Amino acid sequence: MATVKVTRNYQITIPAEYRKKLGIKIGDVVMIYMEGDRLVLVPARRRRITFKIGRTVNVKELERGVEKALDEAVS
Repeated sequence: MATVKVTRNYQITIPAEYRKKLGIKIGDVVMIYMEGDRLVLVPARRRRITFKIGRTVNVKELERGVEKALDEAVS
Protein backbone atom coordinates (compact mmCIF):
# COMPACT_ATOMS: atom_id res chain seq x y z
CA MET A 1 0.00 0.00 0.00
CA ALA A 2 1.23 3.50 -0.78
CA THR A 3 0.10 6.99 0.16
CA VAL A 4 -0.01 9.61 -2.59
CA LYS A 5 -0.98 13.28 -2.61
CA VAL A 6 -3.75 14.73 -4.78
CA THR A 7 -2.60 17.90 -6.58
CA ARG A 8 -4.72 20.99 -7.09
CA ASN A 9 -5.58 19.58 -10.55
CA TYR A 10 -6.82 16.37 -8.86
CA GLN A 11 -3.89 14.38 -10.22
CA ILE A 12 -1.92 11.69 -8.44
CA THR A 13 1.40 10.01 -9.19
CA ILE A 14 1.38 6.24 -9.51
CA PRO A 15 4.28 4.99 -7.37
CA ALA A 16 7.19 3.48 -9.33
CA GLU A 17 6.79 -0.02 -7.87
CA TYR A 18 3.17 -0.19 -9.15
CA ARG A 19 4.04 1.31 -12.54
CA LYS A 20 6.73 -1.35 -12.97
CA LYS A 21 4.41 -4.19 -11.92
CA LEU A 22 1.71 -2.99 -14.35
CA GLY A 23 4.19 -2.15 -17.12
CA ILE A 24 2.95 1.45 -17.35
CA LYS A 25 5.22 3.77 -19.31
CA ILE A 26 5.11 7.46 -20.26
CA GLY A 27 2.34 8.08 -22.78
CA ASP A 28 0.41 4.91 -21.92
CA VAL A 29 -3.33 5.07 -21.42
CA VAL A 30 -4.95 3.56 -18.33
CA MET A 31 -8.57 2.84 -17.51
CA ILE A 32 -9.96 3.64 -14.08
CA TYR A 33 -13.27 2.55 -12.60
CA MET A 34 -15.05 2.18 -9.28
CA GLU A 35 -15.43 -1.23 -7.66
CA GLY A 36 -17.52 -0.63 -4.57
CA ASP A 37 -15.73 2.14 -2.70
CA ARG A 38 -12.36 1.47 -4.38
CA LEU A 39 -10.75 2.85 -7.51
CA VAL A 40 -9.28 0.25 -9.85
CA LEU A 41 -6.55 1.19 -12.34
CA VAL A 42 -5.97 -1.02 -15.39
CA PRO A 43 -3.49 -0.43 -18.22
CA ALA A 44 -5.29 -0.09 -21.56
CA ARG A 45 -3.41 -2.34 -23.95
CA ARG A 46 -4.56 -0.57 -27.10
CA ARG A 47 -2.22 1.18 -29.49
CA ARG A 48 -3.11 4.67 -30.60
CA ILE A 49 -3.72 5.14 -34.29
CA THR A 50 -1.21 7.70 -35.56
CA PHE A 51 -0.46 9.46 -38.83
CA LYS A 52 2.72 11.36 -39.64
CA ILE A 53 2.45 15.15 -39.51
CA GLY A 54 2.86 16.93 -42.83
CA ARG A 55 1.77 13.92 -44.86
CA THR A 56 -1.48 13.83 -46.82
CA VAL A 57 -3.85 11.20 -45.44
CA ASN A 58 -6.51 9.87 -47.78
CA VAL A 59 -10.03 8.85 -46.83
CA LYS A 60 -9.24 5.11 -47.10
CA GLU A 61 -6.43 5.43 -44.54
CA LEU A 62 -8.70 7.34 -42.16
CA GLU A 63 -11.45 4.75 -42.54
CA ARG A 64 -8.99 1.90 -41.85
CA GLY A 65 -7.73 3.75 -38.76
CA VAL A 66 -11.26 4.26 -37.44
CA GLU A 67 -12.21 0.62 -38.15
CA LYS A 68 -9.10 -0.62 -36.38
CA ALA A 69 -9.78 1.58 -33.34
CA LEU A 70 -13.39 0.39 -33.19
CA ASP A 71 -12.33 -3.26 -33.48
CA GLU A 72 -9.87 -2.81 -30.60
CA ALA A 73 -12.48 -1.03 -28.48
CA VAL A 74 -14.87 -3.97 -28.84
CA SER A 75 -12.31 -6.67 -28.04
